[in-house]
Amino acid sequence: MRFVIALFTAGLLIHLVEAQTPPADQIPINTPYVATPPEVVDAMLDLAKVSARDTIFDLGCGDGRIVIEAAAKYGARGVGIDLNPDRIEEARANAAKAGVADLVRFEAKDLFDADISDATVVALYLLPEANLRLRSRLTTELKPGTRIVSHSFDMGDWKPDQQKLFGGAHLYLWTVHPK
Repeated sequence: MRFVIALFTAGLLIHLVEAQTPPADQIPINTPYVATPPEVVDAMLDLAKVSARDTIFDLGCGDGRIVIEAAAKYGARGVGIDLNPDRIEEARANAAKAGVADLVRFEAKDLFDADISDATVVALYLLPEANLRLRSRLTTELKPGTRIVSHSFDMGDWKPDQQKLFGGAHLYLWTVHPK
């Protein structure tokens, strides 16, 4: 009888653990904040051929430097998304200091929940598992012709349209194709 009770209890515990474990696409990915060097920011914007007609989204924007530089150098509009509200406040202050606060906005939210459909360029400096988790959203939510530029990390088996080694940093570029 003890054996039956032990089996029942073990089965119940396994069921409870499985019921509380979120699906893989909902498990948080903690990407540490590492600032992109200014020369790499410029190389990313150049690789993506950013212009004043663009709206660049930086997913995991940190201090906002990529969208701020896109606005300052090219007149592009920008949206920075970061989970950390302190980084968002820093980004807003940096945009004001650079004189581009009217061209950019920053949102404190999970990049996996952000509406990215208005982007014409998406900038990424995320860990590989975050890039892989974003792939389906990038192809389903972005318009054809949208450019995706990534610092350091690729998208698994997605072949980039271009890649560049710049000062030791690998940069990747993909273009969203018609569905």
